[in-house]
Amino acid sequence: MGRYIDDILQPGEKVLYSTNAHWMFYLPAIGAWVLALILLILSRATTTEGVILLCLSASAVVAIAALYWTAKAWFHRWTTETDVTNLRVVHKTGFIKRRTFEMPLDKVESVDVNQSILGRILDYGDVTIQGVGEGKETISTIAKPLAFRSFITAR
Repeated sequence: MGRYIDDILQPGEKVLYSTNAHWMFYLPAIGAWVLALILLILSRATTTEGVILLCLSASAVVAIAALYWTAKAWFHRWTTETDVTNLRVVHKTGFIKRRTFEMPLDKVESVDVNQSILGRILDYGDVTIQGVGEGKETISTIAKPLAFRSFITAR
C-alpha cells in the first residue's frame, strides 16, 4: 500500500513537505511498558509467593494493555498523512473509514499553530487552516507544526 499523496498528485504537482502524527501518541504505551517492567522487577525482588504471583499477574495485564496501546498508536501514525504540495494542503486519516481534507494554497487565508508547553518542548501541536470561502480545518497533534506552517505560507 503506497502513500495517499502519491496516488492523488496532479500533473506538475510536487510534494514540498510531509509530516505525520507526533510520536507522543506512544506515551500511554511507553508508560504502561515501564509499569509492566517495574512490576516484573518487583516480582523478582520479593520472596513472598502471593506477592510474586500478584506482581507477575499485574505485569502481564499491564503488558497486554501496553501492547494494545502500542498497536493503536502505530496504526494511527501509519494511517495519517499530512502534506503540502506546490498547489494544495492535503490531510488524510483513517484506513477503512477515511477522512480527507484538501485546500488549494491560493485559498488559504491564515494558518494558526497552537502548542502547549509540552508541545513546544517535544515539537508538536495543532494547526488550524482558515480558508477563503473554504471553511476552517484543524489538524491535531502533528510533528513540527511551525515548519508545516512555513511551507504553507511561504510562496
